[in-house]
Amino acid sequence: MNKALKIALLTYSTKPRGGVIHTMELAEALHRLGHQVCIFALDKDGQGLCRPVACEYRLIPTQPAPTDIDRVVQQRIQEYVDYFTQRPLDYDIIHAQDCISANALALLRNRITIPNIVRTVHHVDDYQSAYLEDCQAKGVLQPNLCLCVSQHWQQEIKQQYGVNALQVFNGVDNQRFSSDMNGAETALKEKLGFKGFPRFLTIGGVEPRKNSIRLLQAFAGVLAHQPAAQLAIAGGISLFNYDAYRHDFFTEAKRLGIEVGRSLLLTGPLPDPDMPTLYRTAHAFVFPSVVEGWGLVVMEAIASGLPVITSDRPPFTEFLSNQQALLIDPLQPEALTQAMLKIIQPAIAQPLIQASQLVCQQYTWENSAKMHLKYYRNLLEESQI
Repeated sequence: MNKALKIALLTYSTKPRGGVIHTMELAEALHRLGHQVCIFALDKDGQGLCRPVACEYRLIPTQPAPTDIDRVVQQRIQEYVDYFTQRPLDYDIIHAQDCISANALALLRNRITIPNIVRTVHHVDDYQSAYLEDCQAKGVLQPNLCLCVSQHWQQEIKQQYGVNALQVFNGVDNQRFSSDMNGAETALKEKLGFKGFPRFLTIGGVEPRKNSIRLLQAFAGVLAHQPAAQLAIAGGISLFNYDAYRHDFFTEAKRLGIEVGRSLLLTGPLPDPDMPTLYRTAHAFVFPSVVEGWGLVVMEAIASGLPVITSDRPPFTEFLSNQQALLIDPLQPEALTQAMLKIIQPAIAQPLIQASQLVCQQYTWENSAKMHLKYYRNLLEESQI
């Protein structure tokens, strides 16, 4: 059972969302450990993966999506099914990283032999759609093995579905993300208009679970004391349509007198090579998310030498203490304002930065890959009994 494994990792997108980055980092870590790994990703715009990877990968072309989210998910599942119906899945482990690919594999089992399906649940959503709720349940219940990335979601999966999911850690690439300046920071700041003081950064775009409106309200409080402050919100690609929430966000910005393009910068998705540099352009990272699988960007910010503000709830409290980050109630904009004003003080920031570096040493992708391999091999042994 110590032989190299053939592992397929499936993800719903090529864009830099958390689950996609997890898939790519895990695949490369498994590859470095000597295993034959292939990423399969739905490619919605023909642009390919958001960055090069060392392992093998296959892009699955998709058709333009309808506007209704149920139909979008249904179409994406079918595109996976159609692709693999014509191609053999000759792997020891088939690992779905999302609900779409997990449901596709469950349907494919009715047509072709697919042993040892693994599913990682990054978080459980509260859908209003009966179809999406059913897809979510099937994506948890039907695989041979269910994994999750935090104790919080481990408990939720057990409570909601009766499934004993095994926990795996996320990680951070400490070579790619660091506090070492490389000279590109000045040009990126100029390009983004990121030149005020203090400069706050968050990543994930404007959407409800990122708590964007409360962050905006908190930032208004910061501007009252620090009128030259800037908040940059990077990223923003999602499967779901958050136009209504974004409308409310910009309406609130106007009400609060926050000028978009001056105090508030919305970068949208950035080229992947810019991401390590982006962290180094900021003075602090603020991430008051209310629903998160793990918070990969928090780990990246810490590795980049930034002091961090985040929510005082799981999963963040599973790997961060009050000595390593300012943990606040994400539902209280006033508390977030006070934290943002505190974290720009060197006497507060420097101890947080120093203490948080221990987290980066513990949570690496190599450690994560080794945990996955343990569970993969256990599943293979059980399937042979």
